[in-house]
Amino acid sequence: MEHIALKSVSKDYIGEGVTTSALHDITIDFTKGEVVSIMGSSGSGKSTLLSIIGTLDKPTSGEVYFDSKPISKLKLDDLADIRFTNIGFVFQQFHLLPSLTALENVIIPLFNRKISFNKTERAKELLDLVGLEDKLNAFPSQLSGGQQQRVAIARALIAEPEWILADEPTGNLDTETGNSIFSLLLQLNKTKNCGVIVVTHDTVLAEKAGRVIEMKDGSLIRDRRGCPI
Repeated sequence: MEHIALKSVSKDYIGEGVTTSALHDITIDFTKGEVVSIMGSSGSGKSTLLSIIGTLDKPTSGEVYFDSKPISKLKLDDLADIRFTNIGFVFQQFHLLPSLTALENVIIPLFNRKISFNKTERAKELLDLVGLEDKLNAFPSQLSGGQQQRVAIARALIAEPEWILADEPTGNLDTETGNSIFSLLLQLNKTKNCGVIVVTHDTVLAEKAGRVIEMKDGSLIRDRRGCPI
């Protein structure tokens, strides 16, 4: 999947008779291989935008295109297949299962999936890639926050996605650890040739991306390219 495009996308949430508009008429595109930071204050719509890009949510109006094919009206099972094949997610909360080892947590997305590779060997390779080759059998409670996020990144890569979508991946980490996690995402962009879209409130980290998008009140207010990586 080389391109993701949103055309005139809006998102409304309705609760108790009140409509809240989260996104307003968003038109934007992303190309595989680039690193994009999405910035904005709380409530600006950046996480909603990421959820729609990753098919975790559907727009109220407008359309999302994957390689020029509209996907918003696809069935939930079809969208799940698209996510599994093309997208790896990393969140602020690590979402590791406490009763499973690091190795088992990385493998878990493959549960009930038909695969053509040795899942254990791939999980070991990915944990080595993120610097945790000596933590295969460690449980989340035995890992630091940064190490847990590295496990989460390895898990996101287990199906060899073409895109990594990260929502505040450094939000629960100290500055030094957050820098190392962001550097790891930049490294994966180069070594795995995957697109990386990161929602962050950290201005310093955001400026390390090749493209910075700024949002306010559900709208895009700035889209800057050519930032240093």
